[in-house]
Amino acid sequence: MAADTLTPRRPQLRPTPPTPPAVPAPRRPDVFATTTSGPAERCVVTESGHPPHLHTYHQFLYAPLGRVQVSALDATWPVELTSGLWIPAGVTHSSRCSWDTMVLVETFDADRFALPYHRLTPVSVTHEQKALLLSRARSPQPHPAGPDVFTTLSATHPDALPLPMPTSPTSVAVAEALTRTPSDPRTASEYATDFYTSTTTLRRAFQAETGMSFSEWRTRLRLNHALDLLDQGQTVQTVSAQVGFTSTNGFILAFRRYFASTPGTYARRNTEEPGGQPPK
Repeated sequence: MAADTLTPRRPQLRPTPPTPPAVPAPRRPDVFATTTSGPAERCVVTESGHPPHLHTYHQFLYAPLGRVQVSALDATWPVELTSGLWIPAGVTHSSRCSWDTMVLVETFDADRFALPYHRLTPVSVTHEQKALLLSRARSPQPHPAGPDVFTTLSATHPDALPLPMPTSPTSVAVAEALTRTPSDPRTASEYATDFYTSTTTLRRAFQAETGMSFSEWRTRLRLNHALDLLDQGQTVQTVSAQVGFTSTNGFILAFRRYFASTPGTYARRNTEEPGGQPPK
């Protein structure tokens, strides 16, 4: 009897599942600046940043979120929450920023607006200026910046110290009172009493919300106010009293600590520039 012949079974081939389409990597946003004076400026964020370029108009930069570094003539200036930067027309500059930085830009016709700066100039941004920039950025119909915007943004002294405003209602009220009258001699305890809070609460609020103590914040405010008075040609003794220092020596020491110069030397140096007032 012949042996049964077994025929091997062919294995069933399972169909190869289709290759899913490739999912593109998330695209990094390339909008680096929003101008409230016209169409949004666009800048592709690369390793080299925004290459050297210049504008035919004056430009004011402010970064409410993140940080920008702008370079020109072998120097670099940061633009962040408490500081802005004036870029005069015709000045070649470059910039670097991270992809999550938000920059607000105001532009001004160089033929209409006389900017008092001829080079990149960092300035402190006040609470009023910040509110103006943000409100214009939120506007559904941006319109060109006019003289009122230019006046508000150019009101800051170019040498002013950064002075962030506090945010809680009581500390804001105290800061605004001091801004109106920098020479107000009230102590933190007296302010706390007048505004129905404790001294500890007020001091902690300034430290947490501005990054500096109450006394440090007030000293910076007074020195910033002193810059404008010195530019007007007032004497060091007069300025010291007007901004609230109890002694001229104390004013000179504080001024030298922050500006690496005595107020008298600072005033004389500024008279060498066009438009300076000679000190009395």
